[in-house]
Amino acid sequence: MLLNSTAIPAAETAGDLGANPERKSDMITFYGVTGCPDCEYVKTQVQGNPEFHYVNVGENIGNFKAFLKLRDNDPAFDEAKAAGRAGVPCFVREDGSVTLNKEEVGIAPRPQDAPLAGQACSLDGSGC
Repeated sequence: MLLNSTAIPAAETAGDLGANPERKSDMITFYGVTGCPDCEYVKTQVQGNPEFHYVNVGENIGNFKAFLKLRDNDPAFDEAKAAGRAGVPCFVREDGSVTLNKEEVGIAPRPQDAPLAGQACSLDGSGC
């Protein structure tokens, strides 16, 4: 199921996530944020796919805190943090392992010619 306040169907609310939204054991949890070009691309790829649960980290403080806890403690984010990137989109697999590589969870790469519309997730504006 997807969680979002935008056009993607939402059957859950933030309150349904519980204390640990990244640990939905029967699906892949996808952390992203509105306005991130890569996140927006992934959302279009997983829309309606019951194997993915979307958590919009910008939607409320609970989602943001859950993402920060994950980002601050998982070594999968080390490279992104060192490069000044936010670390989204990221994916928590069914077994609890984390990846920032969308291809590792079956998502096709975003076409490189797709416009970024002036949006970026990196502190220096170079990308997510």
